[in-house]
Amino acid sequence: MSKKNPLASKSYDFALNIIQLYKKLNKEKREYILSKQLLRSGTSIGANISEANGAISKADFSAKISISYKESLETKYWLSLLKDSDYLSVEEADRLIENADELSKIMFSILKTTRMNK
Repeated sequence: MSKKNPLASKSYDFALNIIQLYKKLNKEKREYILSKQLLRSGTSIGANISEANGAISKADFSAKISISYKESLETKYWLSLLKDSDYLSVEEADRLIENADELSKIMFSILKTTRMNK
């Protein structure tokens, strides 16, 4: 992943962590439903950021970042649910929630700036 775009790099690294967690939840905990939802939303963040980077207009860029932002919120929901249902340790969940929150804050800032510059 390119070092030139910190958001793309952070979201890519986050997606790799989510994939590892998904594999662990499937193998060790035999949890398939919630972890699949987490996998979808957690990897979608970076995918939509990649699409935003190839946007053909400011509106397209803003729409893709907005989707990524919403996916990060959904990911935090699934992580909290997995933590509160004892599939994830508090430490592991909180670390990933903090990472997702960092991505959310960056994207929210981008959205504010993008929408102010219309």
